Amino acid sequence: MNASNLIVAGLAFSMSVSAFAAGTHGGGHGHGASIGEPGKASEASRTITVEMHDNYYEPEEIRVKPGETVRFVVQNKGNLVHEFNIGTPGMHEAHQKEMRMMVEHGVIQGNKLNHDMMNMDMGNGHSMKHDDPNSVLLEPGQSREVVWTFANQGNIEFACNVPGHYQSGMYGDVNFE
Repeated sequence: MNASNLIVAGLAFSMSVSAFAAGTHGGGHGHGASIGEPGKASEASRTITVEMHDNYYEPEEIRVKPGETVRFVVQNKGNLVHEFNIGTPGMHEAHQKEMRMMVEHGVIQGNKLNHDMMNMDMGNGHSMKHDDPNSVLLEPGQSREVVWTFANQGNIEFACNVPGHYQSGMYGDVNFE
């Protein structure tokens, strides 16, 4: 990797981390209302199992109540690396740039993750770790949990931002009751 690529990658990543750290990733990107915040498993009103396939989710839509805390059990049933990420359409668009960078640098390699590359120092204390509380990135056969307390309302969806997956329809709506 040459120095200019490293600098560009580091800047792109630091801007996205700063936007999420601003409190509400959506607010950091100028999309208005918050999407919510990390929840506590002990406060979850229910558990929803989400299966990720090549290139769709089951279920394709999730209904939540304003302020509800939900425990998601996310399972990758596909043959490729997939992501479950809660955000606004604008957040997903911005995050797709980071994910493209992860592919370009060999972090995401089709059906596997290069964990050593995820820990690579990108400068200024940043790495390519995929550890935001609203998201999981899974290899085929893996399963993890996301516990999330939703905002009162908002234009929220869950999506896979691995390059090409969102564009092929791998996203679903979060609808408020």
